[in-house]
Amino acid sequence: MKFAAIAVMTTALFAAPAFAEGDAAKGEKTFKKCKSCHMIADGDNTIAKGGKSGPNLFGLPGRVAGTADFKYSKSVVAAGEQGIEWTEEEFVEWLADPKAWVKAKLDDPKAKSKMSFKLKKAEDAADIWAYLVSVSPES
Repeated sequence: MKFAAIAVMTTALFAAPAFAEGDAAKGEKTFKKCKSCHMIADGDNTIAKGGKSGPNLFGLPGRVAGTADFKYSKSVVAAGEQGIEWTEEEFVEWLADPKAWVKAKLDDPKAKSKMSFKLKKAEDAADIWAYLVSVSPES
């Protein structure tokens, strides 16, 4: 009986999402770190003013990597061509180290990313993700 209970609990633990949902309010504040390169705008409706050296992050959740109106590295476009979509898990992993993420996704040590910024805390990345979800259209 103990074995069955342990097996059920272990299965439930591994079936849980890899990253807990973040806090959108905290994510809005943490997004300030992103604003030097990224904006969030839906046409003329600007949600968060920011730079244009990175892609507009409006509608990022569920978007195929490398498909927004932006000149991505060939490697990020190739990741999208493999069908990689932006989920919370991918986003948090990306922000931890974009260059390592693209190399791992393509299994190519020469793969490149234009983004060099890294976010140290996975919790901060999850909060930013929650914020992006809150301001993006429902898919």
